[in-house]
Amino acid sequence: MTFKETRLQGTYAIELEKYGDDRGFFARTFCRNEFEEHELSPGIVQINVSMTRKRGTLRGLHFQRPPHAEDKTIRCLNGRVFDVAVDLRTDSSTYGQWVAMILDSEERNMIHIPKGCAHGFLTLTPDVELLYCHSAIYAPECEGGVRYNDPQLGIQWPAEINSLSERDAELPFFHDVEGIDL
Repeated sequence: MTFKETRLQGTYAIELEKYGDDRGFFARTFCRNEFEEHELSPGIVQINVSMTRKRGTLRGLHFQRPPHAEDKTIRCLNGRVFDVAVDLRTDSSTYGQWVAMILDSEERNMIHIPKGCAHGFLTLTPDVELLYCHSAIYAPECEGGVRYNDPQLGIQWPAEINSLSERDAELPFFHDVEGIDL
């Protein structure tokens, strides 16, 4: 795997190193030692999958507050998404900033998002399936979110949003969300 730190502190684009021949390829998608070499929490305690049928569906921006704040490593198993992380960590040099990347099932790339960041995505194809590896067990009482269209954040979604849950449409704006102290 190759790890490339994004402009958002502690957030990494991860690309697989494929070893192949005419039969196909082999690639490692997780190695505790490699994550630790980049000072990333490799403690996966929960793995989830999501499936989204419609192109143009936006999910997020969601996060978990302490004591259940979580690192997430996300990979697209089918389709393509515009994947976004927003830094909510008050002690971070990138507090209030966001970063995005395309996760593509054909590229088999991943993103690692650290504790204290909100996450969301916009589907760019139909029938998108994402795999999430979490460092903490989901705790609904610690769940939070930030509005996807907050002008203060200015996220530039690359396609029309034509499906959004009522819950996500009503998430608070960034200035109304208490920053996360880790």
